[in-house]
Amino acid sequence: MADQITVTLPDGSQKQAARGTTIADFVREGIGAGLAKAALFARVNGEDMDLSRRLESDAKLQIFTSKSPEGLDLIRHDAAHVVAAVVQRLYPGTQVTIGPSTEDGFYYDFFRERPFTPEDLEKIEAEANKEIAQNQPFVRSEVSMEEAIQLFEGKGEKFKVEIVKDIAAKGAKTLTLYTHGDWVDFCLGPHAPSTGKIGVIKLMSTSGAYWRGDHRNPMLQRIYGTAFFDKKALQEYLNRLEEARKRDHRKLGKELDLFHFHQFSPGGAFWTPKGTTLYNTLSAFMRRLTTDNGYVEIKTPLLYNKGLWETSGHWGKYKENMFLVLDSESGEHDFSLKPMNCPSHHLYYGFKKHSYRDLPLRLHTQDVLHRNEAAGSLGGLTRVRQFAQDDAHIYCREDQIPDEVKRFVHILDRVYKAVGLSYTVKLSTRPEKRLGDDALWDRAEGGLKSALESLGLQYELKPGDGAFYGPKIDFDVSDSIGRKWQLGTIQLDYLAPERFDLTYVGEDNAEHRPVVLHRAIYGSFERFIAILIEHFAGAFPAWLAPVQVTLVTVADRQLDYARQVRDRLRSKGYRVELDERGLTLNAKIREAQVHKIPFTLVIGDNEVEAGAVSPRRYGGEDLKSMKLELFEALLEKEAAWP
Repeated sequence: MADQITVTLPDGSQKQAARGTTIADFVREGIGAGLAKAALFARVNGEDMDLSRRLESDAKLQIFTSKSPEGLDLIRHDAAHVVAAVVQRLYPGTQVTIGPSTEDGFYYDFFRERPFTPEDLEKIEAEANKEIAQNQPFVRSEVSMEEAIQLFEGKGEKFKVEIVKDIAAKGAKTLTLYTHGDWVDFCLGPHAPSTGKIGVIKLMSTSGAYWRGDHRNPMLQRIYGTAFFDKKALQEYLNRLEEARKRDHRKLGKELDLFHFHQFSPGGAFWTPKGTTLYNTLSAFMRRLTTDNGYVEIKTPLLYNKGLWETSGHWGKYKENMFLVLDSESGEHDFSLKPMNCPSHHLYYGFKKHSYRDLPLRLHTQDVLHRNEAAGSLGGLTRVRQFAQDDAHIYCREDQIPDEVKRFVHILDRVYKAVGLSYTVKLSTRPEKRLGDDALWDRAEGGLKSALESLGLQYELKPGDGAFYGPKIDFDVSDSIGRKWQLGTIQLDYLAPERFDLTYVGEDNAEHRPVVLHRAIYGSFERFIAILIEHFAGAFPAWLAPVQVTLVTVADRQLDYARQVRDRLRSKGYRVELDERGLTLNAKIREAQVHKIPFTLVIGDNEVEAGAVSPRRYGGEDLKSMKLELFEALLEKEAAWP
């Protein structure tokens, strides 16, 4: 019938509906009252919509509720609207700008002379949660650009007017408004049916922010907040934040004497002996894994002429992020410190001719890199200007891609399991703008998919998120308190062999292009160490700990024996310290606990007489006195590389 449309649900089932039926009515009448009550918004033919929108043609329909991450993101955007409405009601004359949702909540930027105080935030939060309880509907409408400009000019909202005019200049004819209560704003939506779906709002902090991120523009007052569907989820989040504060790698790095920073080298870490040991242990661990898996390690220069970066494409697209160096002969900044290793590896590959028998060629490096990150973005080890990566590039034939991906995943799995990080997998496929034809991308994506499926790995498909030069697989890890970090990656690259004219001679004696696989597991050593510090809260497993054993004596008369134990353990490769300071035994034990040493060995007269030690684990577990040989066997097991 002409007035009927077909609606296809995510499970493939189809239902008929009258043309013009609202999504909310369709869900209630065609699927069920339970889903209708829980529904927040819909995705219709790939477009996110309010439930009040009408179905005018055949459609693929997906409904989102509070059980989906998308639902949580939606109510946080709703919460930003509510907070903005409350601020303007409580503080007349305040102008609004933008208020997006973020990974953990939302923010809203306001223009006002006086910064918000903690007392202001408490007042705003209380009023915002009252507005949630009022369950005010979000009402969508469309107006012409002229009407929108007139509306916001009438409200004295100069920032909103500026945004509307920018949108109009791009050719838009209408603007979408959302109203709840007597407050109105424009946005693309969608929104939940009403404010009551939000649950609970918590305001976290304030800061200054320049309008549109430009220091030449007015300073705005930003309010950060979050929202959850219930108070229990909010409290769990606040508990995680408190735990994260305790684990902050910047705080623990200082307490555990791992690294320092200085204003004379912003974004560059000074590693202490303990920090250097941690760094080198991870470096050696990765070297062993790569060597065992057929990689060869190379080192390449730090400084390059711009010709390299012009060939790679970085000079035009990445120059502002590179540290440029003045050429004394030309007087121009024609050189740069390398921000990544791949172009230099491509040069290395091109030094000689290669046969198909040479492939795959797996090049590994841990060279120092430099990127000119903005000063305001620097933060501990997670964003630095000098760093190193566990970088590798694999040059192979197309038919070798699946095996190389599997080899990489096996190494990655071993590394992440060694430090107790679980992970999820994302496969990103061809973007709209890309290099190569569909047949090439079909082969590339098929190779990655077959590798993941042969490994039995579940993965999330991210259509269109691949790089323009090829598809990629990304690995997100979850730490001990549930935070996610994007770490490992393997990317197919068809562009670099073209740009650098890389070839190999095939079985047919003709020249062919290899495929380049970019891969990393740690990412940068600095960021990975920051994640591990917070993941372990500084209490590293014995194989990784900068100091594995600390010896303490009850009295000075046991020092000679303690030194013998220290030297014996050191001779076997263990990292051991002897505390010879004139402190009490309890003070020494407490100090070892503060520094989170895996084992503290207490030595008294009985231990000297018996050739024994009394080990205590970090955390206080007393393992009782045991022969030194027995402790060595225990340490050998727990300090072994995984």
